[in-house]
Amino acid sequence: MIAKHALTTGMGITIRNILQSRFTGVVLLVAILSLWEASAANRWILSDNWPRFSTVCVATYHGLMTGDLSWPLAATLGRAAFGFCIGSALGIVFGLSLGRYQLLDWAVRPWIEIQRVLPITAVVPAYILFFGVGDLLKVVVITIAVFSPVFVNVYNGVHGIDRTLMLTASTFGLSPSATVYKILYPAVQPSISAGMRIALSLALISAVIGEMITGGSGIGGYLITMQYAMRPEDMYAAVICLAFCGYALNRLFLLTEQRLLHWHFAPAE
Repeated sequence: MIAKHALTTGMGITIRNILQSRFTGVVLLVAILSLWEASAANRWILSDNWPRFSTVCVATYHGLMTGDLSWPLAATLGRAAFGFCIGSALGIVFGLSLGRYQLLDWAVRPWIEIQRVLPITAVVPAYILFFGVGDLLKVVVITIAVFSPVFVNVYNGVHGIDRTLMLTASTFGLSPSATVYKILYPAVQPSISAGMRIALSLALISAVIGEMITGGSGIGGYLITMQYAMRPEDMYAAVICLAFCGYALNRLFLLTEQRLLHWHFAPAE
């Protein structure tokens, strides 16, 4: 009886571990892609714009090898990276400054809050009047999209710091710059990381949106071109590449975060 109970418990733990592992996600993804292939092969969806997944895979390989897809993808990733760095830096600086100085907070934060609620697609036409339709506009759009989540997380992180730390810094006579460098910045590093992780996906999204609206090089312009050319397999190939890049960037960011903030993720003893 005891052995049977132990066996049942062991099987329950094993099944639960499998369900909680990445294996479940892989199986679900394979099932969805298989359903996609079957629905197109068997004409369950009567549309010329619904190609087989195998055809999309061939188009993806061909586009990456010839450069038709890889060059636009590289251009988009380059703009997203540039805008991400600028927006993250501005978000950190403004978050630390406004969180630290009350007068600056009263003067500047209302303007930031107004900007945060404006959809990207609504402000791009206005930005075109100032920045044209070149790379500068796209980088500005990405920077603004990245800035908001980083700023909000850093700002809230500063306000969540234990007041005892600030009083201790004042007692030891630390200068404002030393207080920011030695107290504020280390304390809000997890908040900075959280904001940057959210902003990472927004950088890629806003880059594609900007390219779709203004055209030019980039995966967004490639998507629109393939749509108008009635080449759905190439259009879906671009979408798959974007999804893969987004997932890979997120995993890379998580690995970097765990390495740099190992003290934050270490289990409590």
